[in-house]
Amino acid sequence: MVQGKKRKTAAAPAEKKPKKQTLRKKKKNTRQKRGLKATLFMLALWCVLAAGLAVGAFVWYCYSTLPAFSAAASVERQTGVRILADNGKELTSYGALFAEPVDVDKLPKYVAQAVIDTEDRRFYKHSGVDYIGFVRAMTVNVIKRRYAQGASTLTQQVAKNLFLTREKSIKRKVQEFILARWLEKHFTKKQILNIYMNRVFFGNGAYGINAAAKRFFNKKAKDLNLREAAILAGALKAPSKYNYLKNKKLAIERSEVVLSAMRRAGSISLKEWERAITLPIGSAYDKNILGIRYFGDYVMSEAAGLADIGNEDVYVRTTLDYDLQKRTEYLLRKHIRANKAKNVTQGAVIILDRSGAIKAMAGGYDYNKSQFNRATQALRQAGSSFKLFVYLTALENGFSPADVLADEPIKIDDWAPQNYDKRFYGKVTLKEAFAKSLNVATVDLATYLNLDDIISTAVKMGVTTDVKDEPSLVLGAAEVRVLDMAAAYAATANGGYAVFPFGIKDVKTAKERILYQHKPSEKVRVISDKALQDVNVLLREVVLTGTGRKARNVAEARGKTGTSQNYRDAWFIGSNAKYTAAVWVGNDDNSPMKEVGGGNLPAEIWAEIMK
Repeated sequence: MVQGKKRKTAAAPAEKKPKKQTLRKKKKNTRQKRGLKATLFMLALWCVLAAGLAVGAFVWYCYSTLPAFSAAASVERQTGVRILADNGKELTSYGALFAEPVDVDKLPKYVAQAVIDTEDRRFYKHSGVDYIGFVRAMTVNVIKRRYAQGASTLTQQVAKNLFLTREKSIKRKVQEFILARWLEKHFTKKQILNIYMNRVFFGNGAYGINAAAKRFFNKKAKDLNLREAAILAGALKAPSKYNYLKNKKLAIERSEVVLSAMRRAGSISLKEWERAITLPIGSAYDKNILGIRYFGDYVMSEAAGLADIGNEDVYVRTTLDYDLQKRTEYLLRKHIRANKAKNVTQGAVIILDRSGAIKAMAGGYDYNKSQFNRATQALRQAGSSFKLFVYLTALENGFSPADVLADEPIKIDDWAPQNYDKRFYGKVTLKEAFAKSLNVATVDLATYLNLDDIISTAVKMGVTTDVKDEPSLVLGAAEVRVLDMAAAYAATANGGYAVFPFGIKDVKTAKERILYQHKPSEKVRVISDKALQDVNVLLREVVLTGTGRKARNVAEARGKTGTSQNYRDAWFIGSNAKYTAAVWVGNDDNSPMKEVGGGNLPAEIWAEIMK
């Protein structure tokens, strides 16, 4: 037993050998872990270095691809075009509108301060990039989970406006940071503010505070009051959204935010803040004539084909009579408003003088809601106003106003025309049929004529749209433009010569260099003397005893009414001693009006304008 125990005791050391091996294994594992950590650390270090080198390389790339700093001396912009009335008064403008630069020190202090307190309240404290503002903006954006606040300083905006494109990229943002730091080193705060105030975009084509003051309030920047300055400063956040000319309510609300920011910053006193809300707001050019852009768009499209405008700002003097234009737009809008219950929502008017010069153009009820010009672009059924071409063709082919027509039931294939009142008048003269706009008698007259001759008369008189050769053509199924119909009727008032409408007198640069000047068109006779005399008898009878009696109070008035099927279109086109005017009312969706024909509403509008 004792010996057994000794053998057991002697064997004990042999059992401890594996324990030494475990310790060695642990040490080996530790060394391996340390080696792995060292490797991972070196790998991470190399990644950091590589990332740093990549960032550095990217920053260097951004720096090396910066545009030349000399670009600060110039501004790439769209050519500015100013549209003038016949008397030289500015109607509207297109493109970039610049004005003489101003020194911020010569403006009321609140003008620049409104911009600073709204756009960059730490302007005088940062060195081009506001890191505090950046962190604050990012925090707000993260909390609100959307882009709710920006962090660009005025200096960064100057850098972007002077040197960079509007491209949204990391490269552009890095370049913006670099340029902002460069600007702060080479310009004083006042110089940077001056550059910003004279270059920043305020909306409606206006660049710089002076141009914006002129565009929005028709005054110079030095004459802006506190409320107007707040409106302009407020527009900078989103020039299209807070545009005072287009969104007056939003612009006013935004200006109150600006005034509150100025009050919190201590830039204005409580008394000034309260008084600012009551200050008057100047009126803009575009507010003088609400729909002048209809005519402006037409002129711009015409000018593009007449003059090589290039990069110079130009002045386009038009044929428009400023006062007549205001009267025309006012009366059209007034009558459309008064007849909304009759489902009248749109209208158009063109007024031409004897030479074809456009003296007034109303393209619709509200340009801000629809830029489609119904005076020059819309195709509408002419209704009975097209009968001018039928009767004129007859007169040119030997008929006279005293000739007799049959106003009796007639059928052509499956077509059986009816008169407006569903009655038949038996034997009637040409003059009576035209004055009362009798459909059946007109169809009877057309049976003696060739449809191609009627179409030819319409075309040579000024109709430029496709006129289809079909029986219903004689009753006005053809679709025509208001401008074309005005030109056609004008030929009856200027001695029988074709009228070619035009709206531009001349185009000049700011330095008075003439780029285009209108020359009268060659005279083209389209109505013979005898037919001209007879057709004017017919047109006068319409006003005296026929469907156009609501226009008879206008001296020497003569014209023709027109109503398309189901009252979808209503026209009155005619002349007085000086002008020819075409009036159309209807709806863009071609829905019918409630018994509105050419003899009532259009004739009333025409008469009020032409008196």
